[in-house]
Amino acid sequence: MALDPQLLEILACPDTHHAPLDYDVQAQTLTCTECGRIFEVRDDVPVLLLDEARGPAEQP
Repeated sequence: MALDPQLLEILACPDTHHAPLDYDVQAQTLTCTECGRIFEVRDDVPVLLLDEARGPAEQP
């Protein structure tokens, strides 16, 4: 199951800039359009915790 499109419209990076996120369905990740942090989606739930985000260079 994919994330609800209405939810994707309101999700934003939890950092102070609150930039929009790009959803990668294949990788099940959300990527910040400003800082490049990558947030995982686990069991169709976005994990928007800064402590658990990966940087752009930290691909699995």
